[in-house]
Amino acid sequence: MAAKENLKYKNSVFVDLFFEDESAEKNEISLYNALHEEPLPAGTKVRKIRVDDVLYMNFCNDISFGIEDKVMVFGEHQSTINENMPLRDLLYIGRALEQIVPVRDRYRKKAVRLPTPEFYTFYNGKEPWSREKTLYLSDTYARKEEAPMLELCVKVININPEEGHEILDRCGILREYSEFVEILRKHQQTDSSDAYKNAIEECMKAGILADYLKKKGSEVVNMLIAEYDYDLDVEAGISDKRGVRQLEIYSDIRRRWGFGSRYGDGPHGR
Repeated sequence: MAAKENLKYKNSVFVDLFFEDESAEKNEISLYNALHEEPLPAGTKVRKIRVDDVLYMNFCNDISFGIEDKVMVFGEHQSTINENMPLRDLLYIGRALEQIVPVRDRYRKKAVRLPTPEFYTFYNGKEPWSREKTLYLSDTYARKEEAPMLELCVKVININPEEGHEILDRCGILREYSEFVEILRKHQQTDSSDAYKNAIEECMKAGILADYLKKKGSEVVNMLIAEYDYDLDVEAGISDKRGVRQLEIYSDIRRRWGFGSRYGDGPHGR
């Protein structure tokens, strides 16, 4: 677990499920099929594309991979929607294409055939948000034009269970992940230093990500702590009394799991 914490880039549980875990390729294909009418043929190969240090410092909650003639870019948000996602994905896809297209091919006379990119963000935060909404890069332009020469759109899908988006019925692993986040959130509200442990135990008993959590329980706690760090930075501080109490509980969790303080005064601080 210490080695996992000391990685330059810390993964979220979402990234681990759909990119790093041994079941990730199967999960990626399931998610792709849930988003498209025509399922992929058996034996389809998935090419993982790692793009580091683009979207958020040293925390990774976005993934990309190539399937057939497409590049899929997936992001996840547990706090609030970032309406700059089209800009961030524009930077992201540029870095991804640098890996896909060889340098020599970029200078050929004939056009290089590029995989078609698709951009999705899965939202499971507490703030109200549409069941599904598309964000456009052109909405942020200082000068509005009827037909902008550069456009990028990101489909944001609300995967909170109460929203009942059909993708949860079409992709079992995404549904279980959504249920896991909901149970985790419930236990976080108890202000217990055993919140993560209790949430994981409840999910395993209910058959939610059971095999995954049985195999990676302690690593999942590590990832959840990194995600909490990320959310604190996004929210830029805690002001109310409940927030202060949650930070105290969170610090206690870090100490109990051997991570030291958030800012590096322990053996595994970052």
